Amino acid sequence: QVLLVESGGGLVQAGGSLRLSCAASGRSFSTNAMGWFRQTPGKGRDFVTHINWNGRRTYYAESVEGRFTVSRDNAKDMVYLQMNSLKPEDTAVYYCAAHYSGAYYDPASYDYWGQGTQVTVSS
Repeated sequence: QVLLVESGGGLVQAGGSLRLSCAASGRSFSTNAMGWFRQTPGKGRDFVTHINWNGRRTYYAESVEGRFTVSRDNAKDMVYLQMNSLKPEDTAVYYCAAHYSGAYYDPASYDYWGQGTQVTVSS
């Protein structure tokens, strides 16, 4: 079946860095725009970043602008999220998702989701 699988989460101290990866299984997502969202317990999934199909256009939430960088390698069907200068408020489960249609910041615009990877930032 079609799957997206995130990896790279873990525990890091404030100011540290993590690199998340998103791998496709079942079919290629190289023609899809992709997004990263994050969710804390009892809350909805918040927009983090979005990258168009060829990697030439990106969007970021204000809360991560200048600290996070999204990239992709379509030859490998991989999407990445480099997270620098991490803050405790970045603690969440991070999800990658494949965009289908609609607003890039809206979770409802994405059809396929990974299982999530936990990022915990300690102070």
